[in-house]
Amino acid sequence: MRRVGIVRPVCAAAAAAVVLCTAAPAAAAAPAGSAASPETHSSVPLAGDSTISNAILLELGADGVLHGQETLSFGDGAPDEFTRTFTVREPYDTAHDRVFEITGITARDADGGEVDVATRDHDTTLDLTIDTGGAEAVVLEYQVRGVLDPIGDGVELEWAAVGGYSAPVAETTVAVDAGVPPVALSCTAGEPRSSIYCTSSDMGGHQGLLARFLQNDMDTGDRLDIVVGYPPGTAPGEPILDRTWSLTSAFAITPVTSGVFGLVLLVLVGGLVALIRLRGRDERALKTQAAAGDSAPLLPDGAPGALRFRPPDGVHPGQIGTLIDEQADVVDITATVVDLAVRGHLTIRELPHARFSAVDWRLDKCPGPVDDELLPYERLLLDALFHNWHQVKVSELGRSDFPARLTEVRDELYRDMVRLRWFANRPNLERNRWVGAGIALTVAGVALTVVLAVFTQAAFTGLAVVIAGAAVTVGAQYMPAKTRQGSVVFAHTLGFRAYLLSPEAEHVPQGNRVHLFSRYLPYAIIFDNVDRWAGILSSAGRDELEDEELPWYVGPEEWRLEDFTDSIKSFTLTLTGVISNTRQFRTLA
Repeated sequence: MRRVGIVRPVCAAAAAAVVLCTAAPAAAAAPAGSAASPETHSSVPLAGDSTISNAILLELGADGVLHGQETLSFGDGAPDEFTRTFTVREPYDTAHDRVFEITGITARDADGGEVDVATRDHDTTLDLTIDTGGAEAVVLEYQVRGVLDPIGDGVELEWAAVGGYSAPVAETTVAVDAGVPPVALSCTAGEPRSSIYCTSSDMGGHQGLLARFLQNDMDTGDRLDIVVGYPPGTAPGEPILDRTWSLTSAFAITPVTSGVFGLVLLVLVGGLVALIRLRGRDERALKTQAAAGDSAPLLPDGAPGALRFRPPDGVHPGQIGTLIDEQADVVDITATVVDLAVRGHLTIRELPHARFSAVDWRLDKCPGPVDDELLPYERLLLDALFHNWHQVKVSELGRSDFPARLTEVRDELYRDMVRLRWFANRPNLERNRWVGAGIALTVAGVALTVVLAVFTQAAFTGLAVVIAGAAVTVGAQYMPAKTRQGSVVFAHTLGFRAYLLSPEAEHVPQGNRVHLFSRYLPYAIIFDNVDRWAGILSSAGRDELEDEELPWYVGPEEWRLEDFTDSIKSFTLTLTGVISNTRQFRTLA
């Protein structure tokens, strides 16, 4: 209910008898003998044109039920109908409304004859429409429950004595009798939410048992709210509360909701710790196995002084890229195309072009060395590039069936990870399962939060489930876990990366440099070191090749080896763009 600030007596010795607030001079000048009767206000003249008055007597029973009797006097001009409004619901706190139950409504005229009363409920108010039948006065009776509220060591009666009239009323008097002297009182009157004090109020003088209120000139829709304080034991009673919905109440932070919320977060932290420990297998392998890959991956090749390239664990560029970030990326496919060219399975031919114009390349399919067996995903990639043709321009790949066939290449790369026992399950499927679980958990958390918000005050708990679902969705990319063997190969791979990034890798005997540096280049693409190794290869080619032409990369007529660095960079960027546009692979970060 809208709380009315109660006025307390300041003189403790006469707390029950002192007049707390007197706004009508006539009341102060009234004879002493009239102090115990509401009629002391009759000396106040009626204001305005209205001749209607209402004398309200409210008696608080020993059971805490308020019994009301109102005498509505219409004078000579009684309206055909008169509506009296009661307030039956008021906001109490952020989570509840206060409800006043009104029962036993009857009406009679001055002679005791029954008067028809029609009721109409408006959720927060109750309208009583009285068919006056021309009667000069109507007596209205009713009972109200829920008006008492224990406050401190006493009890307060709070009630909207008048919730509204359908016509102006010149004078409204209210007398409240609880059988014991009141200790404090207060009132407000006027429009709803008004904080203006009523015309007058008093406690009936020394040893008075009545709390009395007066309000003059009440307009249509005006209210009169009263509060009367009584000593302990006056009557039993508690406010009748009805839970209401609001964002504040629905997401109330209580010891229970905060405890459950914290428990869910604790589970999340525990899961994160377990995940870190699971992935810690990579860290442990790096400490003991990385050195095995940080050395020259070169072996004698029969002829005196000849060397051949053998990467750690025989890992090809596309496999390395997928192993490192657990994703089949466009860079993995681009590096594989260059690797296939270096190994003799295709030739990259840069087509003639005008200066500053767009560059295009043609890929020519080659039989390939007999002793160089292709991996399944490499065979699928060659088929995706050429299909039934022996030549294809890079610019034409996006307009062919190349995008659709790349799906098989991607899936085969993931299957290769499981076949080599580097992962227990395909990384993409493992990731998708966790993404699906995270999305499902998020949706369930949202649904749970909505249900809890509508029916309880524990919606805050549901937010923890939403956060958990979001965390699982975001963390899905970390869920694919390498096997022990996969972690060892991963450690060797990072050791090989450290070797390629070191100056030591350039120290290769003359005559082997072009071949070996060409084999290094696809791995340099994976390790984002293509500029350096393209320059090293270009320099080695000028020293070792008489015609300044690489076996696997052919430039236009005026092309020279010093142009190779820019050419291979342009090729990889263009091919990466073509593959990215197929939307089959994750793009470069």
